[in-house]
Amino acid sequence: MSALPQEVSVTTQPLSFAYRPDAGPARYRIGLIALDSDVATERDFHNMMPDDAMYYTTRIQHYNPVNLENLRRMAGELTSATEKLIPNQRLGSIAYSCTSGTVAIGYEDVAERIRAGGRPDIPVVTPITSAVAAFRKLGVESVSLLTPYVDSVNQAMRSYIEKRGVAVRNIGSFCLDSDIDMAEVPPEAILQAAIETCRKDVDALFISCTALRAVDIIERAEHALGKPVMSAIQTLFWQSLREAGCPSPVEGYGRLLRV
Repeated sequence: MSALPQEVSVTTQPLSFAYRPDAGPARYRIGLIALDSDVATERDFHNMMPDDAMYYTTRIQHYNPVNLENLRRMAGELTSATEKLIPNQRLGSIAYSCTSGTVAIGYEDVAERIRAGGRPDIPVVTPITSAVAAFRKLGVESVSLLTPYVDSVNQAMRSYIEKRGVAVRNIGSFCLDSDIDMAEVPPEAILQAAIETCRKDVDALFISCTALRAVDIIERAEHALGKPVMSAIQTLFWQSLREAGCPSPVEGYGRLLRV
């Protein structure tokens, strides 16, 4: 057996050239608060993201069955989750990826708890508030609503939208109470549900819930229906990107993102 080499002292040598720090990767940054069960939002954000933008994720616990009481339980984790979003580094917006959770908790409470996590001046975006903003952007005054929820959650969703000046003419639903089951609804089934649910006398279709893989079928649904189709993840992404300062249109995911 050969002897081990004699230990040699190696001193760290500081580099001799000077450089100017930049602002780090991604000109436009979104902080994303996702549910611990969410398997769709990050994938869809990734697929839609322009080259000069990026998102950074933290997660909070979600509780089944999906009902108003359990949805409200998430409120207590929003502040601590925000604290884990690339602390002390820049963000352009923060997206809370739960449509029904925002309705149950209330947007102002959601925003206040997120801002308390060390981000007092950053725009807070949610799926339902971004959907309302998208309705205004596209001049939508009436919608058909497609969801995966049970009726009590659907009625809260309808009330929230109508209080903001948009009529909900009808509701179609998969009537599920597990977010795991919601995530397993195939995109083709969502497309067929969109065609079945959307009425001819409405301005647009809104597909609620960030568990549903509706982003996959928006273009085909718009072609089939001849009117705007919006989904929770799509509107969340759209407003989060715009609030972060990114003006770039995004092709392939519906009329809203091409504006």
